[in-house]
Amino acid sequence: MSAPALPATPVAARPYPADGATLGVVFAVVLMIVPARLVFRGLSFAITPAEAVGLFALVWWLCAHFTNTLGAAKGRTLVRSAVFVYVASLVATYAYSTAGNLPRDELDLSDHMLVTALAMIGVVLLVVDGVRGRVRLDVMLKAVAVMGAVLGVIGAVQFLLKFDPTQYMVLPGLRFTQEELFILERNGLSRVAATTGHPIEFAVMCAMILPIALHFAFRAREQGKPSLPWWLCAGLIAAGMVFSVSRSAFIGLAGAAAVLLIGWPRVRRLLALGAMLLFLGAVKVVVPGVLGAIVDLFTNLSTDSSLRWRTMDYAAAVTEIAKHPWLGRGLGTWYAPKYLVFDNQYILTTVETGIIGLLAFVGLFAAGIASALRARRLLSDPVDRDLGLTLAACLVVPLIGAATFDLRSYAVITGLSFLLVGAAGALLREARECRRLEELSRAAAAALPSTIRPKDPVS
Repeated sequence: MSAPALPATPVAARPYPADGATLGVVFAVVLMIVPARLVFRGLSFAITPAEAVGLFALVWWLCAHFTNTLGAAKGRTLVRSAVFVYVASLVATYAYSTAGNLPRDELDLSDHMLVTALAMIGVVLLVVDGVRGRVRLDVMLKAVAVMGAVLGVIGAVQFLLKFDPTQYMVLPGLRFTQEELFILERNGLSRVAATTGHPIEFAVMCAMILPIALHFAFRAREQGKPSLPWWLCAGLIAAGMVFSVSRSAFIGLAGAAAVLLIGWPRVRRLLALGAMLLFLGAVKVVVPGVLGAIVDLFTNLSTDSSLRWRTMDYAAAVTEIAKHPWLGRGLGTWYAPKYLVFDNQYILTTVETGIIGLLAFVGLFAAGIASALRARRLLSDPVDRDLGLTLAACLVVPLIGAATFDLRSYAVITGLSFLLVGAAGALLREARECRRLEELSRAAAAALPSTIRPKDPVS
């Protein structure tokens, strides 16, 4: 007997009180709309509004596990286990580094990075235990896709009009950590960041969100519902990725596409190909030079100064890793301009948290991908299965992006990555619960006398 689909009670069937999904939506909106360089005034170290929401989520999760009234799921999951390993590695690194004689500036940064790491951990735990049911998971993921489209609009304004609206998006009680513009230049073209900290971050974030928008667009089309709004979201997200003029985004998107194309049916692959050609044609007409500049990023690798800069620091990294191979020199203690910039999160993570920290960091994303694919195998409904494939594809992007820039140093892409890891864990939890209920139903039916046992419908 095939596995059942996840229960999908219509949203209109009953009102939903505020829950983990509500807080997840708040986090996604604050993370992606409030400019990344805005932090609270008057604090001893910089905390963004999204990180404040993450810290609140951690407190909520802790309180929820001391009571049965907050609706949090209980019990071990793969993602939660990976989170606890990650937390243990960070605490071990922090204890090891602070037991030594860290300079004051590095000690302050280590304290700061530990707090922000706890905020991101709170987001994962909130989603994996607090988002219950497919309807609520869909609400949160739809918010992510819509916010991605909004950022695409901001990026388009920055690129096409050379106007930066983020300078007017300063909320009361917040301040900019730096006065750099959100519009940079590359090969004579503008590179935009929307509300994120850097064009590379914006590009990789768009590559992560695009599969989610496509999931809802294809689902609406196949269910006979209006799909144009979701195709518009996907187009705006893709436009933001193009306007960032970043090589990292297209490498990450290629990895996500490889996952999707393996699992998608043939008709969907053809539709995706047609949509991509239509989009590229529109970009060619509206902004003629952009596609040529992106192609040059891959054809001129031998003369690319940014690529040479990324590889010239390997020798320094090896030397530093050898000093503290297992637990690293301290979370957040390797920073510019005091030290060389490692445009590679794997190298930076190994330097700061050692081999143990690197394995815990990679293991967290691997657990998310494994959970999404496991949920896909447990489920039979095409919509539920496609969501599992989509989340796995999304989480491939930061794993690839971490090799091309210091991903963990940027708040938006880090927060989004941890949010989607939690979403993958929540989907697997719901799939297993649905399978458990199905097995109980079969066992109860088998225990009934044959005279009153429900009969299979006649075909």
